[in-house]
Amino acid sequence: MTYQDKVILITGASSGIGKELALLLASEKARIILAARNEAKLLEVQAQCLSLTPHCHIVLMDVTDEKQVQEGAAKAIAIHGRIDVLINNAGVTQRSKLIDTSPTAIRKLMEVNFFGPMMLTTALLPQFKALGQGQIVVISSLAGLFGYPWRSGYNAAKHALQGYFETLQTEQPIPGLATTIISPGRIHTDITYSAITGNGDTYGVMDPGQAHGIPVDACARKIVSTMRKKKKMVIIARFERVLLWTKRYFPPLFYFIARKGN
Repeated sequence: MTYQDKVILITGASSGIGKELALLLASEKARIILAARNEAKLLEVQAQCLSLTPHCHIVLMDVTDEKQVQEGAAKAIAIHGRIDVLINNAGVTQRSKLIDTSPTAIRKLMEVNFFGPMMLTTALLPQFKALGQGQIVVISSLAGLFGYPWRSGYNAAKHALQGYFETLQTEQPIPGLATTIISPGRIHTDITYSAITGNGDTYGVMDPGQAHGIPVDACARKIVSTMRKKKKMVIIARFERVLLWTKRYFPPLFYFIARKGN
């Protein structure tokens, strides 16, 4: 399966996994629509994509703003008359202990990581229904499958994301709609620089675990491979997947290992 001429909307496309997915899919001559808040960075990614495909547009969108999401969805559809693939990638992580994390910080994590993808998906489902087909890819996290220290609000948001999109998979309201949930572990991106701390401030540091994560280009290739196969779910991780296995079969060991994490 090739994505040539498929119209693909990618949120969080200005950096990290979103940027790599855009470049990879552009190399297949897909029609890319980049969405994020930072126009300058989007323009940089757009220029790179246009060296690979003749079609790449940008849509400014803050996924926490319902009006922007609805207007952005309409603008994206208007570009080519349809969206074939939605990649819900926009997200922000967290670095603070639960006891030190304010409700305001947790609300911000929920807005970006859960309500954003949910609102954009809701806005685009009618056009997928009209087309009778489509594909939705959700960049979740292993944090959506178990609780991990220093990420209470992030864990909560990704658990919500997991539940929402699994429900979409089980209800299957559009027979031709394929939904894939991607659960990465640590990927080498700059995501921890913008991580939210307990009081809502920016973390501003690259933590060692992230620095030694899976290369972002390797992660993107795995995601696209999974998209082609239209799998329901895939985990992209190294040793972190052991935590999932121990949680399932040896819960006491899971809690012992997790408590030492950060």
